Amino acid sequence: MALLSVDAAQRRVAALAQGIAESETVSCAQAVGRVAARDVTAPVDLPPFDASAMDGYAVATSASAGIRRWRVVDTSAAGHPAIRSVDVDEAVRIFTGAVLPSGADAVVLQEDVAVTGDAVESAEPVLAGQHVRRRGQDVRRGGLLFAAGTPLTAYRLSWLAACGIREVEVTRRIRVALFSTGDELVPAGRPLERGQIYEANRFALGTLLRQKPVAVQDFGCVPDSLDATRAVVGEAARNADLIVASGGISVGDADFVKQAVAEAGSIDFWRVALKPGKPLAVGRVGNALFFGLPGNPVSSIVTYLLFVAPALDGLAGAAPALPLELPARLAVPIHHSKGRREYLRGVARVTAGGLLATVDGDQGSHRLATLARANCLVVVDEEAGHLAAGDAVRVLLLSGERDHPLAAGCADATSNLRSLSAG
Repeated sequence: MALLSVDAAQRRVAALAQGIAESETVSCAQAVGRVAARDVTAPVDLPPFDASAMDGYAVATSASAGIRRWRVVDTSAAGHPAIRSVDVDEAVRIFTGAVLPSGADAVVLQEDVAVTGDAVESAEPVLAGQHVRRRGQDVRRGGLLFAAGTPLTAYRLSWLAACGIREVEVTRRIRVALFSTGDELVPAGRPLERGQIYEANRFALGTLLRQKPVAVQDFGCVPDSLDATRAVVGEAARNADLIVASGGISVGDADFVKQAVAEAGSIDFWRVALKPGKPLAVGRVGNALFFGLPGNPVSSIVTYLLFVAPALDGLAGAAPALPLELPARLAVPIHHSKGRREYLRGVARVTAGGLLATVDGDQGSHRLATLARANCLVVVDEEAGHLAAGDAVRVLLLSGERDHPLAAGCADATSNLRSLSAG
C-alpha cells in the first residue's frame, strides 16, 4: 500500500481535528496562548477622545485664517484636560495623550514654535488634523477586535486591556492523555539495568504539549503487553479530547498500540512518506482523536511538530498553524533517496545572500544529541535526489526567540556552523 504524503496526512488531520464546543471565561491576564471562543467587540471608542500625538500647542486652524501667532490660555496634560476652549488666536499648551481642547483641530509641535512670554509663533502654516489622534481611530465602539478562533497573544490581549476588557471567553483547555510504551524504558534518576534506557519521549512530548492550551493527564510508561495497552487506551479515552502515545505502533511482536486502538476505535491512516516518522498512526477512540507516534525520539518530536501541534490548534478552534518554513540554501551537500520527505537536523544562519543551512551530524532517528544542537530542520522534498552545496531548500525553524537564526547576533548558530565547517 502506498504511503500517504506529508501534505495529504496534514489535510486528513485538519479534517479530523474539529473544534470543541465548550468554553470558559478567564481574565485577560490568564488568557495568553488561549483561543477566543466568541467574537470580541470593543466596548468603547479607542482612543476614547481626540488626543494629541505630540507635545506642543493645540490651535484652531479652521477659524484662524492663516494666523501663526497665538496666546497660550491653558494647559492640557494627560489625565488633566484643559478647562478653556480655543478661540481664533488662542492656543492651549498640550502634552502627548492629552485631550484636545474644544475648538482645537491641530497641534503645533513645541520645537516648531518660538515662545515669547505667553505667546507662541509658528514660521510654517498649520494644517487641520496634524498631530491629532482622532476618537475611534483605532476602533469604534462595537467594532470587531478579534474573531472567534483567534489565538490570544500578549500583543492582542494588550489591545483588549486598552479597550477596558478584563475577561474574555476562550475555548476550554484541550484534555490530552499521554503515555509511552516499552519494557526497556526507565525514568531518569533510576540506575539502568542491562538492556534498559532512560525514557525521553514522554518528557519531550509533555514539555511541547504544555506550550499549547492543554491539560495533560500523564499515564506513564505502559509495559509491552496487549492487555495493559488495551486498559490504558480505554481509560485514556474516557475523558480525553486527544490521546498521544509514543512507541508500539510499528509491526514488531511487542507493538500493541495500533491493535488496541483499532479494537477500541478506528485507525484513519497509518504510515506516512516521511523520514523520520514513517510509522505514524492517526485514528479515534470514542470521542478522542488518537495519535500514535514512533518510538524513536527524533521521529516522535518531528511527528508532533508536523501533526499533533496543528491538531491541537484545530481542536481549540483556531486555524491549524503548520511549522514556519523559510527558504534557504545549503552550505553542504545532502545525499537523499527519492520517495519520502526528509527533515534533517541542522543549523541555519543569516548571510548577505539569505539563510544558509548546514546539516548537523548523525541523522539517526535515535540521536537526540543532534536535535539538541539544531535550530532548524532542513526539509528535503520527496522528489528530490542528492542536493549540492548552494541548492535551494526550506528550513523549519526550531529555535526559541533567543537562539532564533533570524535574531541579530545569533552567536550559537554561527559558532556551530563554523565548528561543523571546520570539521
